[in-house]
Amino acid sequence: MNENSPDHPHEPPDDVEYPSTLRITSKPFEDHKKSAIDRAERWEQGEAVPHVVNFQDASRLQRVLTPRRLELVERLMDAPAESIRALADRLDRDVRQVHDDLQILGEYRIVHFREVGSAKEPFVPYETVKIEVELSTSLGERSDTLASA
Repeated sequence: MNENSPDHPHEPPDDVEYPSTLRITSKPFEDHKKSAIDRAERWEQGEAVPHVVNFQDASRLQRVLTPRRLELVERLMDAPAESIRALADRLDRDVRQVHDDLQILGEYRIVHFREVGSAKEPFVPYETVKIEVELSTSLGERSDTLASA
């Protein structure tokens, strides 16, 4: 798996109802696993829960969510595109670069596509996208060392 491959590469079915919020997080696997179990339990009880895409480290999130890719997401939230070429024209960017960025964002289920004839219509089905980055250190170990110094 390369650095741009998602942790969970499956795409939801076409008839899925998307939640209004997408949360993009950077949490260690165990923390994300606990959060996913909690969301699943709340969803089973009929509660609306956000879709979550997790990156296990902040540097990976930063490599995937570049400023240009975030601009794509923002523009697609404003209005879906009729095609990848139409989006590239709207952004005044090279169509191949936009295609490549959309493919990566699609692998992470941030951007979705509708097949319409021979065109792929990229869209972002969420009203809100929240990005949460958690940074931590082994402060417990360091505080013992600092306390004894």
